[in-house]
Amino acid sequence: MKQSVVVVDSFTAEKFKGNPAAVCVLEESRDERWMQQVAREMNLSETAFVQHTEDGYRLRWFTPVEEVDLCGHATLAAAHVLWEAGHVGRTNSISFFTRSGLLTASRDGEWIELDFPADYGKTVTEIPELKEALRIPIQHVSLGGFDVLVETDRDESVRECRPDMKKLCTLPVSQRGVIVTSHAAEGSSYDFVSRAFFPLIGIEEDPVTGSAHCLLGTYWREKLGKDDLIGYQASARGGFVRVHVRGERVLLGGQAVTVMRGELL
Repeated sequence: MKQSVVVVDSFTAEKFKGNPAAVCVLEESRDERWMQQVAREMNLSETAFVQHTEDGYRLRWFTPVEEVDLCGHATLAAAHVLWEAGHVGRTNSISFFTRSGLLTASRDGEWIELDFPADYGKTVTEIPELKEALRIPIQHVSLGGFDVLVETDRDESVRECRPDMKKLCTLPVSQRGVIVTSHAAEGSSYDFVSRAFFPLIGIEEDPVTGSAHCLLGTYWREKLGKDDLIGYQASARGGFVRVHVRGERVLLGGQAVTVMRGELL
């Protein structure tokens, strides 16, 4: 049976920027082995598999090497595809049932807003291995539910960071990866800048990581005293994430653009 697949660039309004994700809207159930094989074949940071249920859509995310518990950019891509293909009316919100519970998506003009769980990090003393792996000044370290957050001294340090990926894989923590962040440079149109590295799950650098902003949002809200923030992820592709923290939830806003449609034979 043929299976449609759509590639979407998320957290951007321009093709070939943001973070690409593949989306498969399933007409019938598929097993995990098949999903993992498709994700490996697509070889993007995430491939999303969506299947209609009575109350919404079941959503699963796979990297080329494993299934993950939470992914922002592939959720954004999945919502974009469901609206674009007419599976859901453009004025209707979408309920996704996932390994991280119920997530919702709604439209705000040309933007898509995702309702995700907030991630409040716990401050830890400096991890010596981090300094060796990142080779940038470290001002603060927090452990979130998914990632290690490292604040550095300035925007340029984030952009110039060239981690030792082998050392990142041997950190004495159980988190999936490391987020490097700093306050935005003076005069920027955004509040903070970040980059994200996940070599343990087969992604050396993720272009734009929605789920990381569940932690980045709570961190910078406390530091800056602002509920509404704009983050810029300064990968080679780059992308913007609007963040609104409201207690135990975080609203993540982004744009998306379709770049490819095809069929798996």
